[in-house]
Amino acid sequence: MSPDSPSKFSTAWLVVALTSGLLAGLCVDLCAIHADAATSAPDTENGRYALSPITDGVLRLDTRTGAVSSCTRSGDGWACTVMPDERAALDEAIGRLQADNERLKAELAARQSAAAEKIDEPPPKADSLTKPAPKPNDGARRIDIPVPGDRDIDRAMSVLEQAWRRLVEMANRMERDFTGRI
Repeated sequence: MSPDSPSKFSTAWLVVALTSGLLAGLCVDLCAIHADAATSAPDTENGRYALSPITDGVLRLDTRTGAVSSCTRSGDGWACTVMPDERAALDEAIGRLQADNERLKAELAARQSAAAEKIDEPPPKADSLTKPAPKPNDGARRIDIPVPGDRDIDRAMSVLEQAWRRLVEMANRMERDFTGRI
């Protein structure tokens, strides 16, 4: 080896030194990026999403819209599925009920004003002790109940007497049966 020619050993050291320097610089850049990512919010919009761990992955809440997503890790990477939002259905029902309430309030106000107009008018003057004259159609609705005659009353009395005698006879037989056995 001549002193003027570079040795294979020094060339190898030169390549190792350059490679180490490049890797060190790259590592510093990558570590800075990783540190920024670890300290910053999960997105670039200053904490828009709040993450909570669950058994299968992560639950993501969008703090601006209120949407909730379930994020799970699969073979291809992370996939987030938006969970069904019951709030939209509740908001729709609330809106419908508020509209119904306003409509019913307007209808009630209209009825109350119509009733107030009727109350303001004085009632017609009439004698409260006299009966109103019968209308011509009142005779058609009248029901006549015939009064029973003497013959009908005698028949009813004989039926009641027979029922009373049978009841007394039955009571006497029961009394004899109980007194004879004791």
